[in-house]
Amino acid sequence: MTTGDGGLAIDIVVPVYNEETALAASVTTLVNYLEESFHVPWRVTIADNASTDGTRAIGESLALQLPGVVYRRMERKGRGYALRDAWSASPAKVVAYVDVDLSTDLAALPPLIAPLLSGHSDISIGTRLRRDSRVIRGPKREFISRTYNAMLHGALKVRFSDAQCGFKAVRADVARALIPHVEDNAWFFDTELLVLAERAGLRIHEIPVDWTDDPTSSVDIVQTAKDDMRGIVRVALSLLHGRIPLAAIYAELGRRPLVPASPPSFFGQVLRFGTVGVFSTVAFALLFLALQPFLGAQSANFSALLITAVLNTAANRRFTFGIRGPEHYATQQFQGLIVFGLAWALTSSSLTVLHMTLPDSGATAELVTLTAANVLATVLRFALLKAWVFRQGAVRAKSSSLITEPLPAADVA
Repeated sequence: MTTGDGGLAIDIVVPVYNEETALAASVTTLVNYLEESFHVPWRVTIADNASTDGTRAIGESLALQLPGVVYRRMERKGRGYALRDAWSASPAKVVAYVDVDLSTDLAALPPLIAPLLSGHSDISIGTRLRRDSRVIRGPKREFISRTYNAMLHGALKVRFSDAQCGFKAVRADVARALIPHVEDNAWFFDTELLVLAERAGLRIHEIPVDWTDDPTSSVDIVQTAKDDMRGIVRVALSLLHGRIPLAAIYAELGRRPLVPASPPSFFGQVLRFGTVGVFSTVAFALLFLALQPFLGAQSANFSALLITAVLNTAANRRFTFGIRGPEHYATQQFQGLIVFGLAWALTSSSLTVLHMTLPDSGATAELVTLTAANVLATVLRFALLKAWVFRQGAVRAKSSSLITEPLPAADVA
């Protein structure tokens, strides 16, 4: 509870909406645990977002009966609204939240909070997707959770493992800096907060948790999934168009000054591009041979080229041209796909010419022809990647507005 002269250290928010059945038992369990296990000033905030049942009366009663418990009421529904309101008003050094069903074992609270109080990290999250996490839930929720996080990783290139676990903590100064830039006020709120934090170069600490699914949860999984997909698209577009001041956030909260990265020399770029090209060509050949019996030559060529093009662009971005930050990643991948389209047109034409010249040619002749065409396409790719996709002007602009050598955005415990 809030004793001592050091000020409030941790404020644990419990967002609730129509939770009259579970609220009293959960808050009592949480308070008992904190009294026994926490040795820093704490409080529990019940954040009621427009409940229409008996939640308000129970919350107000708990605030009167239990030391260290406060009740806040909002007349707008949405977990994001509840967290935004409670975190912004909190005087604590660290703000956190736990789901009211206490699905996450409370024994994970001390390691969740410790790196924030010490100043080691900026945000701390529980993860159910680590091998050393212990999770009990049905296959449907498991599939949805892993699919969602996989899509989040694919679309936004984040490195934190579990966006949806209702067990997170943030340094209060970090929360105050990030919250004004978070648009969502529902279930996507904390995912968006994490994405912005990682893109701004802040340090995210992860801890594996023991987690047991609540079979009585009233969350609409399908609607939540749809809202989350819309959130991913919106955030991706905002990042793509530079509407989020990541550099300003980093300048306010970052751990060291922005340091421009020096790109490799032209000769070094050629050597690195060649190395990436060799691996890409081998990968293409293996993919083509694997797919050709099922898809046919043209479709196998397109599929193998598409897969290797995405990987090739990412590898050349980081390894050949020395661009490390996440800014402009989506734009450069899109430009890389345009370059891929030109390469595909070149190799596809070579196949067409081969089949017109030798109608009975087999997979070996097709592979030889495509390999030769890919050599020519590789030269074209290097020229376009250097002069257009990763041109020096874009790198210089990036260096002045972005962390080109950021600290690790995810610090996995």
